[in-house]
Amino acid sequence: MAQASRYERQAALVEAARAGSRAALDSLVAELTPLVWHVARGNGLDQLTAEDVVQTVWLSLLRHLDRLTEPRAVAGWLIVATRREAQRAWRDLNGRPALSTDSAVDMPDDRWLPEPEALRDDRDRRLWRAFNSMPRRCQELLRLTVLAGRAEYRAVAETLSMPRGSIGPTRGRCLNQLKARLEQDDVR
Repeated sequence: MAQASRYERQAALVEAARAGSRAALDSLVAELTPLVWHVARGNGLDQLTAEDVVQTVWLSLLRHLDRLTEPRAVAGWLIVATRREAQRAWRDLNGRPALSTDSAVDMPDDRWLPEPEALRDDRDRRLWRAFNSMPRRCQELLRLTVLAGRAEYRAVAETLSMPRGSIGPTRGRCLNQLKARLEQDDVR
């Protein structure tokens, strides 16, 4: 029920933003920017390019806010728009996607002590190395389901063009594959 209320809340924020509420727009941006950010980074963009993509996607939503036919699907719209914009950014850079090596926290807290920070960095490097060695489809599925949550499976299914009922089992296989790759790395 909490997930359904999230959809309703996001839809209400979209409607209020359409009506000119700056506070509603700010709330929508605060709630969904982490999702947009991770989709951009998950497409192999460096931090600066991802920042541009995130800004472009939000500006695009603002330009098309009145044309969004299903306000409850705003998260799905943002996922698709971010993926498309990230792909466009890569074409503009004449590059092939570089593997993201970010830790889960892009801005380290200066209160961290050196030893725990070094352990975290090592763990994050091993995790990202294992994650980046997985098939791209698994990478996308894990990023989207971890960030979007179960209630967003419909948007994830649309984004990845896969049946909604196969997301959970496929996600489980991908997580098992990630775990096996991490365990192999520990043995080395």
